[in-house]
Amino acid sequence: MTIIDIVQIVAGELKLPRKSVSHTVELLDAGNTVPFIARYRKEMTGELDETQIRQIEEQVGFYRNLEQRKDEVIRLIDEQGKLTDELQKQITSAVKLTEVEDLYRPYRPKRKTRGGMAREKGLAPLAEYLLSFPAAGSPDVEAAKYLSEEVPTAEDALQGAMDIIAEDIADDPRVRGWVRDHTRRNGYLASRAKDAEQESVYQMYYQFQEPVSKVPSHRVLAINRGEREEILQVAVDVEPEPVLSWLNQNFVKENSATTDLVKNAAADSYKRLIAPAVERDLRGELTEQASEQAIVVFSKNLRSLLLQPPVRGKMVLGVDPAYRTGCKWAVVDQTGKLLEVGVVYPTPPQQKLREAEEVFTRLIEQYGIDVITIGNGTASRETEQFVADLIQKINKPGLAYVIVSEDGASVYSASKLAIKEFPDLDVSRRSAVSIARRLQDPLAELVKIEPKAVGVGQYQHDVPPKRLDESLTKVVESAVNHVGVELNTASASLLSYVSGINAKVADNIVSYREEIGVFENRRQLSAVPRLGPKTFEQCAGFLRISSDGENPLDATPIHPESYDLTYQLLELIQADLNEIGTEALRSKLAALDVEKTAEKLGAGVPTLRDIIDALLRPGRDPRDELPKPVFRTDVLSIEDIKPGMELNGVVRNVVDFGAFVDIGVKNDGLVHISELSDSYVKNPLDVVAVGDVVTVRVLSVDVERGRISLSMKEG
Repeated sequence: MTIIDIVQIVAGELKLPRKSVSHTVELLDAGNTVPFIARYRKEMTGELDETQIRQIEEQVGFYRNLEQRKDEVIRLIDEQGKLTDELQKQITSAVKLTEVEDLYRPYRPKRKTRGGMAREKGLAPLAEYLLSFPAAGSPDVEAAKYLSEEVPTAEDALQGAMDIIAEDIADDPRVRGWVRDHTRRNGYLASRAKDAEQESVYQMYYQFQEPVSKVPSHRVLAINRGEREEILQVAVDVEPEPVLSWLNQNFVKENSATTDLVKNAAADSYKRLIAPAVERDLRGELTEQASEQAIVVFSKNLRSLLLQPPVRGKMVLGVDPAYRTGCKWAVVDQTGKLLEVGVVYPTPPQQKLREAEEVFTRLIEQYGIDVITIGNGTASRETEQFVADLIQKINKPGLAYVIVSEDGASVYSASKLAIKEFPDLDVSRRSAVSIARRLQDPLAELVKIEPKAVGVGQYQHDVPPKRLDESLTKVVESAVNHVGVELNTASASLLSYVSGINAKVADNIVSYREEIGVFENRRQLSAVPRLGPKTFEQCAGFLRISSDGENPLDATPIHPESYDLTYQLLELIQADLNEIGTEALRSKLAALDVEKTAEKLGAGVPTLRDIIDALLRPGRDPRDELPKPVFRTDVLSIEDIKPGMELNGVVRNVVDFGAFVDIGVKNDGLVHISELSDSYVKNPLDVVAVGDVVTVRVLSVDVERGRISLSMKEG
């Protein structure tokens, strides 16, 4: 299959213009990143978005890998001297990897099998005799011709011949494909308890079955985990009679002396060889599909979490709660700079409330604390109560607290990056700094953490780690480039996700800042070691110099390659760079006919449209348009929650079966998928996202188990 064929197939599958797909593949092959292509090559791609470009990248990669496997299989069969024109044509025209593997199966080197050993004993001609379905004669008499020291009886000879037939049937690509499709349509994923008396979280799966074609992804992963933990026995069940009937129709002739023997061989082939292999295939399919769905859910949740709006201009006191070791705290200023750290003990077993109040009161007064952020882990509930009571006592206008997810804070605190950033702090105090900064700029802080550690996934420990890491890295890359990065303040962690920049170049940028001073213009990037012309092209538009820059365009997402076009535009409307962001310039730009202006300037309409948008809103941060965190001054306990109450909450996690919402108590409540909307919801992500502020109604409360059931339906 040529690249032209692949482009044609991918364009058809994704329902995209062939020209757009072709140009996108060319750009990807030339080493351009997805964010760069989506933002700065819109004329070439027909304005495809990042999602579409990544789909093209994945599909083209799949078909290229498929072609490589086809070439390899053809070579391996040819080396055996068994490649025919017809077989090569079948392999070449296959569109699925399973089809290629089914075609290769008869030629794959095998371990010792019953059929193989029977061939070695010279019983292949006897198998051919059985398949000739003679109208008369005696199979026993025919089998007697093959007796030897290795084949002492006619019964042994016939059994060997049947083993050969069973293996040949199982190796037939048509058989494997039909049985797989039939089982996929009609089979059931079934699980049983190994010990029905044992209590576990898998009890709903102790006597469970669901059609293979309908079982949801989260159940597949839960059942797989139960099997791995040796609590469940799992199988794919299907009625054997229709399969045996189909095999008999295709491999058996009636009214022959060998009919029953071949039927027995076909039944043995299904039970011993085909059914177990098909079960493995379908379990693998289900797991792969479930893993991909889990990765999709995790990826969308992660993007929503990364794009939470920053809370700027606040002095923050971050608190990492704990019991025995006390609550570690850190004060950071409006820029995230650490000012002071310490520990207090307001929680059991020490409960030194007065001392903790004195320390926090001093910090609030000394530093003008605006917000107290509290991690949502161990002892969070008690710490929240202490902070809420203190706020009521102090009665400082505007002072509030926020509960933030502390997932991944411990991972960051023990990392090389954290040690380099805060060499004099212990691990727990670094966590408090991270918790404080997560409110100020979630993106800048969370990029320091391994993506899978941020706690917004579903069964993330049950999916292939490499595939998960690849997908989540792309999400972080997408989010960072969507927002843009301040060149003179960004950490190396944040810079390493910018289009075209790797970890080494990111470190070099930071080193350049430390040695030479701040960047005054984007052109200076070319002086950074290992940041060549290609890297500059890919990264420059996503790096901003918002203050102290020589050129106001460096503070915008306008790429340096479009500066000349921007100057021409400003000259056309009789404006200059100093007017960027002013009402005067907005008025002039609003009066433009973009298409006519683009034609006049010899520019692409999408590029000109983006330039105008950047000039209209030079300092725009797309995160500012999202709902802010919920600030609290008092605290609820689960005992305060009653059915029928309406509360505001923040979506903390979205999974296949619903959404978990923080309503201000220790445990998040669950809005089941059936309670997300008055209309039918196929996927919770269609309705809610991590960080959404929602109004919920309490359906039920289980105080003993700490479970709260919520609804987002209209009363």
